[in-house]
Amino acid sequence: MGKLNAAAVTKIEEICDRYKDEKTPLMMILSDIQNEYGYIPLEVQELVSEKTGISVAEIYGVVTFYSFFSLTPKGKYVIGCCLGTACYVKGAQQVIDRFSELLHIKPGETTEDGLFTLDALRCIGACGIAPAVSINGKVYPKMTVPQVNEVIASYRSNEEKEVTA
Repeated sequence: MGKLNAAAVTKIEEICDRYKDEKTPLMMILSDIQNEYGYIPLEVQELVSEKTGISVAEIYGVVTFYSFFSLTPKGKYVIGCCLGTACYVKGAQQVIDRFSELLHIKPGETTEDGLFTLDALRCIGACGIAPAVSINGKVYPKMTVPQVNEVIASYRSNEEKEVTA
């Protein structure tokens, strides 16, 4: 997001104002900001603090506690690898390691081109199809290490088609 421009400041202030009559507005405000911009950097947290009177420390604590909030921008495709017990036992660590190796990023990071973000997830409730991977909500069941290459190749191929179209 860089430095906040006037339009972003106005939009964030509107979001804060939307919940001014709520007893505990923070989660709703942060959720709307996350949905609008994809992440909640420190300068946005400071603006929310000014508008609501909630300390930056409390806001930061909420943003960093809940995994659906992010301090940094996410990629176009967010790859979530489940590392819950069932997935882990069925080889999920090797799967996430292959994604990491192929994309040259660690879990929690985004590729330089902004295309992929790799996230390690706890249980996603798909134990019967372990190891499970989700990409922007689409679940890939029983993922194997060789399938990782195919999945990434298909997303890259789709990107190339979009660029040439």
